[in-house]
Amino acid sequence: MAEADAALVRLAEAHGVDTWYENWRGERVDVDPDVIEAVLDLLDVDTTAPKPAPRPMPPALPPVPRTWGWMIQLYALRGAGSWSVGDFADLARFTRWAAGAGAGAVLLNPLHAQPPVEPFPASPYSPSSRRFVNPLYLRVEDTDAYRRAGADVRARVDALRPVTSGDLIDYDAAWRAKRAALELLWTGESVPQPEGAVKDFATYNALAEVHGADWRAWPADLRRPDGSGIAAAGTAVKDRIGFHAWLQRLADEQLAAVREAAHAEHGMPIGIVHDLAVGIDPAGADGWMLQDVLAAGARIGAPPDEFNQQGQDWGLAAWRPDRLAATGYAAYRELLRDVLRHAGGLRVDHVAGLWRLWWVPPGARPDQGTYVRYDPAAMLGILAEEALAAGAIVVGEDLGTVQPAVRDALREQGVLGSAVLWFTRDESGGFTPPARWPAGALGTISTHDLPTAAGFLSGEHVRARAAAGVLGRPVAQERAAAAAERAKLLDLLRAEGLDGDDPIVALHRLLARTPCRLVLASPYDVLGEVRQPNLPGTTGEYPNWRIPLAVPAEALESDERMLRIAEILRDR
Repeated sequence: MAEADAALVRLAEAHGVDTWYENWRGERVDVDPDVIEAVLDLLDVDTTAPKPAPRPMPPALPPVPRTWGWMIQLYALRGAGSWSVGDFADLARFTRWAAGAGAGAVLLNPLHAQPPVEPFPASPYSPSSRRFVNPLYLRVEDTDAYRRAGADVRARVDALRPVTSGDLIDYDAAWRAKRAALELLWTGESVPQPEGAVKDFATYNALAEVHGADWRAWPADLRRPDGSGIAAAGTAVKDRIGFHAWLQRLADEQLAAVREAAHAEHGMPIGIVHDLAVGIDPAGADGWMLQDVLAAGARIGAPPDEFNQQGQDWGLAAWRPDRLAATGYAAYRELLRDVLRHAGGLRVDHVAGLWRLWWVPPGARPDQGTYVRYDPAAMLGILAEEALAAGAIVVGEDLGTVQPAVRDALREQGVLGSAVLWFTRDESGGFTPPARWPAGALGTISTHDLPTAAGFLSGEHVRARAAAGVLGRPVAQERAAAAAERAKLLDLLRAEGLDGDDPIVALHRLLARTPCRLVLASPYDVLGEVRQPNLPGTTGEYPNWRIPLAVPAEALESDERMLRIAEILRDR
């Protein structure tokens, strides 16, 4: 190796930038030196900067009680009183029913905030802010402002409620109606001016309504919370700042009511499990507020693998490990505290990101990136500390290719891993018998990114991907592969003596036989929905995050299929 290359390697290693990695086949892949230099540029490398002292790990989290529950896409849980999107009142009602049926937990999709402008983003995994809550989930009628309003105002609010109907959720129409209703109820009287982070978040939202959701396109003097034009702009939109801060207060109150529903009469041992997305939209509120600890221009994703041979670019912003350390990880700790405030548990999406993330430099393709390492003792340690303080369990989404050291550390820290039926295989590629599933895991049949039970059994996942144009090989080959996979699954059901039952019921009986500390069922699976919530690799080609449950929220409580699965999982 040339001396210049050797110096580059030494520099990269000193700053946590990988110069090579193992691909999905276990083969070494050397990172292009230009990519290494581009990532080092993103880090503003200073070779004289002191390195943080090693951090001891906190005590392990307490053992997770063996229990079961439901995983819910909240937007899909819409009832007669919903404004065409499932909300916190629907969630509280479902949680009370689930607790009464013996469930110990309810896992939600991320509730992170989105920009308050149209088009209103559908994906909960590309949020504007992870620290604050999406006000789309508010139940307007459950606010003190609605209860105190005069009859004429309530009538005007009621007239705005959209009819809950249609095969797909219209986020723009739902947000337009709900925002207008909340604006009718907002008076601005006797409300203290927000301070700190909530003021900055509300200021971003108010400015986004004027200048658009992407702060990077705003006037130069507004592109930082401490920008020279912020004071004047804030005075001009003072009422809107107060309005958006008020929405967060309402969300806090209604989430507290949801938590109370989980621990009231029947007392769920875990309660509501929130989901933490792996990153944020760099154009959004967190991108604006946290510029000093984010890597400007870097996008996180994944290197090439068997299914995504060009790699993946998720378009999300990345923490700068050096800036996090220099600030004592304050932004990370504050994020965890806010998300955990009303949580009995936290699912961490792509938990391997606490160790390393795939950075794609500006202008590069997804395969032209490299891994940047973080301090796992700090990242995992702070997560465990905050979870202990909140009395919450932690689940790490560790699916796919994950380094053994990651899973070892999660297990030692008392963090549950993830076991999904479609991925839990033996050495020959067959489905693993339930008795051999890991105990220290959250067990499920599927996830939001995978086929539903009915979709897998019917081959709908092949049809949907073919229609969206995202198949990696000819349709005939995909259908043959899907048929072979289905045959393997039926073989397992026969071997377990479950082939005489309805296949959907049989799959849940299979799940109930696992030793997993926590198992969760999805109403999408139970109700026989063939469409999966999200089809990776698509945007407008598939209705991602817009598919409601076919049964109204109120009717779930008496649905024979829901009751039967609840009984099966309760008896485990």
